[in-house]
Amino acid sequence: MRPELKQNLVAAAVRARKRARAPYSGFQVGAALLTRRGRVITGANVESASYGLTCCAERVALFKALTEGESDFVALAVVARAPRGPMPCGACRQLLAEYAGRAEVFVADAAQPGRIRTFTVRSLLPKAFVLASRHPPARRRGLTLRAVQSLTL
Repeated sequence: MRPELKQNLVAAAVRARKRARAPYSGFQVGAALLTRRGRVITGANVESASYGLTCCAERVALFKALTEGESDFVALAVVARAPRGPMPCGACRQLLAEYAGRAEVFVADAAQPGRIRTFTVRSLLPKAFVLASRHPPARRRGLTLRAVQSLTL
């Protein structure tokens, strides 16, 4: 990817970071996801008092993109105030492996957004859990939903 495109994507993540909702940790993260068509979808982390309900910026951007009909992703930028930039958590890595497995990941400290580290999703999670098919097992075997429900009753 051209350096100016990478820098623009990081800049979009820096802007997205300003919309983070991090009242408990104060750790604001921004993400920007680039589609093959050139569209940039941003997200920011959203915290909850029940920490397990917190959603990372990467997942917010990915979920937003998927629910808006996007499915072909080229790159993701993630930015926070952290030395050398924030690394995606395991849950984000898994979802990226499933939905953006060929994407590059750019990580930068919000205080030094020009210092970008580059990874691939595959390098971040080399042995991701993936199904052989995206179809549920019941559909692969030709079973209807009614047949599956009767098997579980």
